[in-house]
Amino acid sequence: MHMGQHAHQHPSSHSHQELQGSNLIEAAARALTAAGEQWTSMREAVFGELARHERPVSAYDIADNLSAARGKRVAPNSVYRILDVFVANNLAMRVESANAYLANTHPGCAHDCIFLVCDECGEAAHVDDEEVSRAVRAIAASRQFRAQRPVLEIRGLCKSCA
Repeated sequence: MHMGQHAHQHPSSHSHQELQGSNLIEAAARALTAAGEQWTSMREAVFGELARHERPVSAYDIADNLSAARGKRVAPNSVYRILDVFVANNLAMRVESANAYLANTHPGCAHDCIFLVCDECGEAAHVDDEEVSRAVRAIAASRQFRAQRPVLEIRGLCKSCA
């Protein structure tokens, strides 16, 4: 796998491919501005840092790396605010149990988050499964609950660590 990518299976009905590097950053910028948000230099820096990582990365790690790169302190709180904007606009996904984030390699494309999280190496493989998504949303609906952003995390060991 290349930098900035994560394991991500799509049903054959999806024909788009994973983006990476500057193509991914450009697609993220287009998706965010299309959603009526501003693409600032700080947002670009945070997204670029997020997209560099194969594994979920914390806001603190992003802030530390940007601080080192810029030679001046970047506050984790401002990184958290930017990541919240990214999650709300489907540019990033939050791995809840790790309090960490992954770049969405299909910016602006909404998927329910189904993650296979390795307890050993920290890899989080994002899996798209329309059947599981429909089932989870149906369970919520049967209880008069409107699911906004379902997140499923299965903890265990990846094939490299098992």
